[in-house]
Parts: sequence; C-alpha cells; structure tokens
Amino acid sequence: MAADSEPESEVFEITDFTTASEWERFISRVEEVLNDWKLIGLSSGKPLAKGVYTTETWEEKSDEISFADFRFSITHHYLVQESSEKDSKEELVEDALPVAMQDLLCMNNDFPPRAHCLVRWYGLREFVVIAPAANNDAVLSESKCNLLLSSISIALGNTGCQVPLFVQIHHKWRRMYVGECQGPGVRTDFEMVHLRKVASQYTHVSGLLDIFKSKIGFPLTQLPPINISIRLTYILQDWQQYFWPQQPPDIDALVGGEVGGLEFGKLPFGACEDPISELQLATTWPHLTEGIIVDNDVYSDLDPMQAPQWSVRVRKADNPQCLLSDFVTEFFKLCRRKESTDEILGKSAFEEEGKEVADISHALSKLTEPAPVPIHKLSVTNMVHTAKKKIRKHRGVDESPLKNDVLNTILLYLFPDAADKSADGSEARSGTSTGSLPPPDSEDYNLYIQFKSAPLDSLTYKLALCLCMINFYHGGVKGVAHLWQEFVLEMRYRWENNFFIPGLASGAPDLRCCLLHQKLQMLNCCIERKKARDEGKKSNSFDRSSSDTGTPGQLGRNHHKESDKEKGEVGKSWESWSDSEEEFFECLSDTEELKGNGQENVKKGVAKEGSKETLALKPEGRLHQHGNLTLLHPGEPLYVPVTQEPAPMTEDLLEEQSEVLAKLGTSAEGAHLRARMQSACLLSDMESFKAANPGCCLEDFVRWYSPRDYIEEETVDEKGNVVTRGELSARMKIPSNMWVEAWETAKPIPARRQRRLFDDTREAEKVLHYFAVQKPADLARHLLSCVLHAAVLKVKEEESLEDITSVKKIIKQIIIHASKGLRFPNPEDKKLEEIIAEIMSVEASIAQARSLKTKFGIDKCDQEEERKDLENFVNSLLEQPEVSVLGAGRGPAGIIIHRLFLNSQKVAMMLPLDEELKRSDSSDEKRLNSGSVADFPSPAGHEVILRTIIPRPAPYSKPLPQRMYSVLTKDDFRLAGAFSLDTTFF
Repeated sequence: MAADSEPESEVFEITDFTTASEWERFISRVEEVLNDWKLIGLSSGKPLAKGVYTTETWEEKSDEISFADFRFSITHHYLVQESSEKDSKEELVEDALPVAMQDLLCMNNDFPPRAHCLVRWYGLREFVVIAPAANNDAVLSESKCNLLLSSISIALGNTGCQVPLFVQIHHKWRRMYVGECQGPGVRTDFEMVHLRKVASQYTHVSGLLDIFKSKIGFPLTQLPPINISIRLTYILQDWQQYFWPQQPPDIDALVGGEVGGLEFGKLPFGACEDPISELQLATTWPHLTEGIIVDNDVYSDLDPMQAPQWSVRVRKADNPQCLLSDFVTEFFKLCRRKESTDEILGKSAFEEEGKEVADISHALSKLTEPAPVPIHKLSVTNMVHTAKKKIRKHRGVDESPLKNDVLNTILLYLFPDAADKSADGSEARSGTSTGSLPPPDSEDYNLYIQFKSAPLDSLTYKLALCLCMINFYHGGVKGVAHLWQEFVLEMRYRWENNFFIPGLASGAPDLRCCLLHQKLQMLNCCIERKKARDEGKKSNSFDRSSSDTGTPGQLGRNHHKESDKEKGEVGKSWESWSDSEEEFFECLSDTEELKGNGQENVKKGVAKEGSKETLALKPEGRLHQHGNLTLLHPGEPLYVPVTQEPAPMTEDLLEEQSEVLAKLGTSAEGAHLRARMQSACLLSDMESFKAANPGCCLEDFVRWYSPRDYIEEETVDEKGNVVTRGELSARMKIPSNMWVEAWETAKPIPARRQRRLFDDTREAEKVLHYFAVQKPADLARHLLSCVLHAAVLKVKEEESLEDITSVKKIIKQIIIHASKGLRFPNPEDKKLEEIIAEIMSVEASIAQARSLKTKFGIDKCDQEEERKDLENFVNSLLEQPEVSVLGAGRGPAGIIIHRLFLNSQKVAMMLPLDEELKRSDSSDEKRLNSGSVADFPSPAGHEVILRTIIPRPAPYSKPLPQRMYSVLTKDDFRLAGAFSLDTTFF
C-alpha cells in the first residue's frame, strides 16, 4: 500500500507554470498604466526654446501599483507645451531618436532654477518615476534594484514606450534614481553615484573628464570633442548692518508715554531683521570645449569676473519678524483669551462705592468747567487719578496696567472734544481725523463696508488702533482691560450729561459696520433723543404759557401750575417721563372726553357743544399743511402730523426681533399677534394724525400715509357734472384688516404725549450694560475687522511707494478673502488666520523689496537709465526664482554685486582696502590667480555637464548622445550619467 501511494503524491506535486507570478503581474500593471496614459509608440518633439523649463507649466499624474504586498507609486512628470499635436504627428520618423535622447544634448535649458531634480540632472522634458509609496519604505538591496530595472526594461520593450522610466532606490532623502529609455534599436541607461566625500582629483574638470572618457570606453585617438558647461555658485550671507534700512521702534519712548496722538493712529510697518538672508551668484560658462580652458588641482581659468553669464537668486528669510504682522497677530491672540475684565483687573473694577464711583464716572467732566489753571494741567490726569487710586487698592501701587500719562494721551486722542468742547457738548458730533484721510468717495475710504469694520475717522476705528498698540506695548491684556474700563465709564458719563460721542456719524446705526460701532451709534441716538426731549420741555412750556414771560426755568414751573388747575391733580414732570418705561404724558381731560363722545363721533367729525368738547377736538401736533388736500367730511385742510421717529435698531436687536416673530408660528392667532407687534409704529402715526386732524377718517389717513391704497375715479352725476369719487383699495376692505383695527383703537394723542416707540433710557442702559460685560476676547472679536482694515490700508500705502506688481495682486486677493470672511457675525478662526498670513507675506515682500533696493543703492543712482535697470532687476528678483545679470560682472548690477562680495571678503579677512589694493595690483597674473580668492569666497556649488556623441558599444555602432552631470557641494558629491548604446549593431 505504501508503494502504491508514493506515485500518487508525486503527481499532486506538479507545479502549474502557466499561473502568473507576482513579478509578471507587476510588469503587466506597469504596462497597463503606460497604456492608460497613452505613452506607448513613437515620440517626437522640436528642440525646446531657452528658459521654457522655468516659464512653462509642469504637470504630473500618479497611480498606485503593487509588487506582492509592497506598494509603489508611479508618477508621470511632463512639460505642458503649446505646440500643436498635428505638427508633431507629421514629423514622426521611424528611425528618429527618442525625444529624451535629443534632450540630453540640448544646451538651451541647462541648470534650470526651479524644476524636478531629474530635469536638472538630465535635461528631460518628460519622464516616469516609480518610487515606494510610503515615505519610510526604501529599496535597499542590490537584487531588488536589479529586479525593478529588469521589470521596467521588459515593460518598455513590450509597450514600445519611448519615455524614460526611472526607479527610486535607497532612502528618499538621497534622491537616487536608476532608469532606462528605449528607442528603435537604441537604449539609454541612466546611472547615478552619490557620495558624502570625494577624492580631490575629481573636484576639477580634468578629473571629471577622465571619469567620463573611461565610462564611454572610446579610443582616445578617435574621440570627438567634448562639450562642457560649467556653473560656479557663490553665496553671500554677511550683509553689513548699514545695508538694512529698517529702524526698529523706540521701545523706551513708547513705554515712557512720549507718544503723541498721531502715533496712536498709525500702525508700524517693516521688518525688525533683514528679510533677505543670502544672495546666490551663479557664474556660468555655457559652451566650452576640452581644450579651451584649464581646470585642475594646480591651476584654474575659471575666474567668476570673466564668466560670460551671471545669474542671481535671493534666499528670503523664513518668517522674518515684522512689526505690522506682530501687532495683528498679538491682537488676534486676544480673541482666544477667556478671562473677564473683573478677573483681570479685580472684582471691584465696576463696583459702585458712592462718591468714589461718581468721581470715576466724571473722568472728563471737569474739562468743561471754567478753571483758573490751564486746561492741559487739569485734563485727563486728575480725572483718571481717582479711578486709578481705587483700582490700586486691590492691585498694589505700582501694578496699574496703564500709566497716567499714557492713559491721558489715549483718552485725549479718542475724545479730542474733551479739551475744547462747549458746555453743552454741541461740538462733539463731528469726527476728528488722524492725519491725511482718503476722500469719502474713494475706494480706500469705503473699504470698511466690505470689511464690516468702521469708517477711518470714527471713534471705533481709533479705539481699535489704540487697543492694538496697548496690547503690544503697554501691558497686554491687562492694559486692554484697563482702557476698556475707562472707555465704558466715559460712555456712562456722556450719557448722563447729554454729551454727544465724537467720531460717529449722525442717524440710525449703520448696519454695514461692526456691531460695536452700531452700539456706539445707538448710544448717540439715545443721547440725541434725551437731549432733544430735555430741550423740548422748555419750548413746549413756552407755547402753553404764552401770556407768561420769564426764564426757561420759570416757564417750566408755570406750566406745571396750569396743568394742576386744569387736571385737578399734579401732572407728571418731563424728568419722570424720560425715566419711565411704560408711562406716557397724556391730558386726563382728553381721555375723559373721548370716553364720553365715543370713537365714532370723532371719526365722523360731529362737533358737540360745550367747552370740554371743543377742547377735545382742538388740533395738536401739526407739522404743516399737506398741499391742497382737505378732509373728506369736514372739508378742512389736511395737516401732516408731528410723528415719532421709528426706533433705531442694531443688527443683534433685529435678529432678536426676527426670532421672536418667528417663534409665534404660522397659525392665525400667531399671524395676528405678529401683525400687531409690527404695527406699533402705524398705531402711533394714526394717533398723531387724529390729534392733528380732528374729525378725520381712515380714508384721510390713507390718502396721506399710503396714497396707492386710495383709488380715485371720475364719474358723472345726475346733473351731468364730472365728480371725483374715491374709495379704499381691496386690501384695505378685507375683514379684520389690521389698518381698520388699529384705526378703531387709535386715540387722538399727539406724538409728544404718546408712549415712546424708542425708549432711549432703556436702550442706553442696555448698551452700557453690554459694554460693561464685554471680555477682552469679545472686544478683540468686535474690533478685529477694524484692525485688519487698518492693516490692509497700511500695506496699500506702503506698496504704493514701491510699486510691486505681484504685491498688488496679493492685496486684491486679501480684500476679496476678507470681505467674504468678515461679513458673517462670527468668522472662523481658520479664515482669519489665512487673512493674517496673507498680510504677513505682503509686509515681508515689501520689506524684501526695500532691503534689496537699499543694498543695490537705487536711491543713490544718478543716471536715470541705470536707475530704471536696477529697479527692474530688483523687482525681478522678488518675482522670479533666478534673474540674469545684464552685462555679467561688467554691468551696473554686476558691479554692485561684485562690490558686495568684496566688502564681505574684506570683513572676513580683516584687511583694509588700501593694503588689498596694493596686493592685488602687483601684477595681472596675480590678479587673475587671486581674484576669485580675494574678491569672492570659495564656490559653494560646482556643477559641470559633459556631452558628446560617439558610437557605442562598437566603433561601427550608431553615434548616440552621451551625457554626465556632476555637482559638488560642501558635503555632497553626485554624478548622474546617461549613456546610450546601439542594440542593433553591437
């Protein structure tokens, strides 16, 4: 049995070799990707123009493939060309070399400043790279490298793809690639060597030529000339101090309080350090042959002053410290603080303690009183002293966040009317500007609408700038909390004493501005209403007691006496009316008459006998006659009444109101209640109209209030006369119409006796309470739009002095982004950070431009043409990765660059100029030998490209391009070779 089972087991051990292996699947997947990207077949292309690798666009597309469980990414890099596909198809030649082999010899795009490393090493316009997908994966063993090379060789042969295919080996930081390119009967192998250190004989052109010749293996006697391109790169890092134009701010002067009012209205600008870290000079010999120059370990002809081409690039400092950026960033950090004002300054910051707090609230009151001493001595210092004294009880004598002199300066800057306003504060309405402001119709002035901030000359805008400076220079969040406390106390004082707030436009709150600005405008509206009411009582008393003469105070007292006699009881004073929320001033006799007569009699205008009826129908609160219109029933002229102005609203009040109305629902009862809530102003106007036009009807009111709802038609009566008849519109005739209901409930009460639509006392207290509970973080949120607005204007102002095209584009983008992000009530922190980052980049760019202009001495240049050339050169340095120097070392820019290097060398060698001149002028030969040493440091980079066309591998093979690139730096040596051979005749 055992013998019988052995043959059976051998049968089942037979392996099926028709099953695809992992290696074959990998090759098949590579071929599939190449087919999907349409990289198979012949390729052709014209020689590329100079500089296209930098000016044109590079694109790439990627896919993922696997070898067993090891993942690779395959990426196609290619230059987007504008040439038409038709032309390229017509020029296809079967025996033509692949485009990649032609690019090996092209000299128009050597040393591109910004491109993939394989483009710089081999000059290719198109290639495919296979690399490990994970960053920490690497192909390290030689067998795996050979397996991958075999795979791509088979894939290229099967598909007929003529695009070079590379495989990345070793760790990614080494940037090691090997690859292959196949064409009809030809093949190019891409090889690479990467070392940390290299023997001295290979640091010169002569040693590299030896390597190149030995690699191509061609008899030296028949070797054609080898083309050589050389680039030496020199780095200048030691900028002299006097080259940097930015003067740092005088911190001692700022902290010491020696800042004037104008200084608080300006944001700082500029970098605190040189934003240009180094200048890289590349001296290039683009086309040399082996016998023209000598470069070995003994002697070199490569003098940078004799190089035919110079190009310069600048390296910008990473995140240079800039003043404006620091100001805005630090202010933005306030938005994330969580402490309240009480926690920062102590719980007694707003505590009321009788007379002490009364003195604090009058921080600027004494400025309006006559004083024998000069105003500036009395000014804000003494007013704030009590507040400071009270705060120090809980904080220690020397711990006050803001010094008196700094606080005085800020308050006088914010409230300039305090020093010279009249006793009634009438001059405080106009805003005071800081410095030169753009015209009100200009784009810069109206930028606040897009940013939802505040006008440039407004109190809110100036407050934002002051808080920004205090946060940076004067105590941080504690200083901000201290100033805000003083600001709120000043607002309280102005409300209680009827002094207008300066720097705010008159009228209702501007909903295009930030909420804090709207709140300040609302407080000003409250002050205006309160002041008008307090002044109105005097004129009203004068009208009611025309037979009496005397002072306004006497008039007020006589008025109260007459009211006592008429009413039989004491009427309410105007002061009590102003402080009441629900009460209104109304004559009791009017109320009694209306109850006795009934509303219908008043509506129809039927006059009753008796003195009381006459008094009840006496017109009150007339403004002026409304054209030629007359009342329908009595036929008397129709008068426009004095009405209450609608209540001003800020955006948060509008939002609250809309939420309340929305919560009423969609039911009939909810809709009716919503309509009544919205018709408060309508009812007030109806009552004023009835008081001004006794005997009027609803049709009269509609003719004045909504003329389109009164329809008039001309008809012919029985006698043949044309008669005009009118009636209410259809919507006014709807049963239970809100207008009809309001008219029936309205009483003839003039506006001055009605309950106020706008309770200025309550609204002012709400605003002041809103201010008092604001945390520094909330305050920063409110004012951040103003700070960003000011920062953008500052950037635009500084850019206009430099005229940098790229910066102008970025500023426009900042305005677009900010206008989108800041219009919402609570913008996201991420969007705000992006806007601030853009402002930082613009400030750095402008600082870089000024640094370069100073280094190249543009302002000192006398010749106009030379000055323009230098300006264009500096602007190009900021916008382009690398800029060619016209005239190389002998041009205007080249002479300045040479001088910069020379000064740096003198500082490094500590040699005076005279001694150096004596040494260098000893002989021409010594100048040539020591010029590169004396004038320039040792080259930081040494790049060489060797090219030739020879038949390989046999003398009778097809002549093919050969290329080797070499780069030598301080700690790196790399050889990248592309060696072609004939696969048909070998």
